[in-house]
Amino acid sequence: MPNRRRKRGAAEDPPPLDASSIGGAVLAGDEDIKKLNFPITTILASLAAAPRRRALPFLELNKGVLAEEDEEGEAEVVSALTAPADGPTPPPPKRPRVVAGERDEAASAPPPQPQHQRRLWVKDRSSEWWELRSSPAYPDADFRRDFRMGRATFAMVCDAIGAAVAKEDTALRTAIPVPQRVAVCVWRLATGEPLRLVSKRFGIGISTCHKLVLEVCGAIRTILMPRFLQWPSSDGAGAVKASFEAGSSVPDVLGAMYTTHVPIIAPKVSVSAYFNRRHTERNQKTSYSITLQGVVGPDGAFTDVCIGWPGSMSDEQVLDKSALQQRAAAGMMAGAWIVGGGSYPLTDWLLVPYTHQNLTWTQHAFNEKVGELRRVAVDAFRRLKGRWACLQKRTEVKLQDLPVVLGACCVLHNICEARGEPVAPDLLDGLRVDLADDDEAVLEKPVRSEAAAKARDKIAHNLLHRGLAGTAFF
Repeated sequence: MPNRRRKRGAAEDPPPLDASSIGGAVLAGDEDIKKLNFPITTILASLAAAPRRRALPFLELNKGVLAEEDEEGEAEVVSALTAPADGPTPPPPKRPRVVAGERDEAASAPPPQPQHQRRLWVKDRSSEWWELRSSPAYPDADFRRDFRMGRATFAMVCDAIGAAVAKEDTALRTAIPVPQRVAVCVWRLATGEPLRLVSKRFGIGISTCHKLVLEVCGAIRTILMPRFLQWPSSDGAGAVKASFEAGSSVPDVLGAMYTTHVPIIAPKVSVSAYFNRRHTERNQKTSYSITLQGVVGPDGAFTDVCIGWPGSMSDEQVLDKSALQQRAAAGMMAGAWIVGGGSYPLTDWLLVPYTHQNLTWTQHAFNEKVGELRRVAVDAFRRLKGRWACLQKRTEVKLQDLPVVLGACCVLHNICEARGEPVAPDLLDGLRVDLADDDEAVLEKPVRSEAAAKARDKIAHNLLHRGLAGTAFF
């Protein structure tokens, strides 16, 4: 093809152009050239004399070449003909590429608003209630009434767990002080108030109050439980046995045990496991609960707790699942008795009353002495529930968090007992913690050890014939 074109062009070459040829047309003479040059010269002169207009560059819109309209609505093309006569036109400023659809939106968009400094919205809450009680002028008796402990005990708790619950200030807000954090938790445990009311009292958000309760309870369980809730050591066991024997004449008693139930909201899973039949029949209202088993010393303080088993389990079943049973199986309870009620079986280390019919005088006397020892544990549980009213109500705490909260209540109870913090009498009025449930329990195998049965008969015989049993059973 290139060769053929070259040959064809060579065959049809036009005559050469001389100086009088313009634009590929051959003109006949000079007069025609003059006629053509005159209009061009006139147009160029008129354009040079016209006022200068703003030169606009071409913009490529939708793959086409369009001209941007000037201020008067006319489109002007930059070319050599429109350039001013006095010099070259400076290059127009570069503008960002604009799509035709976005151009209309930009034209209709409102003008930009002036930028303002960003502000953080915080709900205004009043902390006047807590500021009044944290003031030194607030009476100590009222403070003890509100928080179930005096200022000195409260300060000791704050100092012990302060490092674990303290937070640092941020750029948005200051951190909640440690005393206020502890006070939110203690008030919630002491009154059992809903979180929305606790939030209004302390001027803190509801979710923050819930978080503080769990944080403080966790710190109490982690830091203070090893200090204030301990099993008697080998050196201290002798003093505990002597104290119990001085009050009941029963030898080698290391503690009194009792199991109570804490009401809960019906869980979403395993509902039947937490159904409490005895409470439902007694109160004529469907009840769900978890168990709290505790061993109490002669001073009314807890030495062992087992928390969180479902309320449908019997006291015997809870005992078999507890760490106390594991301690006894390891031989750590040899030579000591734990006194329990009729809902527990008789074992080599667990001393319980006689439960069969037609008891003898000796057996009656023994049951009375065991009842006195059991009363130590029952009274301790009564003070525990009196101090911390959250144990009497269905709490809003999740089921998996309840063992931490109940463990913190037991630790705070021990602290108050050790520091001599009294319980207001009106807090104990109408609080039902008795032994009736134990007497109604029926066990399939009430005696698990024949050696323990003989030891119990020997203790009962000594109580009666040595004049230590009393005469209340006559």
